[in-house]
Amino acid sequence: MIEPDHPVLSIGKQCTLLSLSRSSFYYTPKGETEINLVLMRRIDEQFLVTLPLGANPV
Repeated sequence: MIEPDHPVLSIGKQCTLLSLSRSSFYYTPKGETEINLVLMRRIDEQFLVTLPLGANPV
């Protein structure tokens, strides 16, 4: 999408043409922490166990 080594268009100009902020171009997302992954897994497990308790019968 954006070519950092473009001979004519700077990164800033390319971002403007794509309606993208330059900070979004440079942003690299961080991965999830180990504790967060453990907590999300426990929440998912609990949800699957207690799912029938919150469902309304049809």
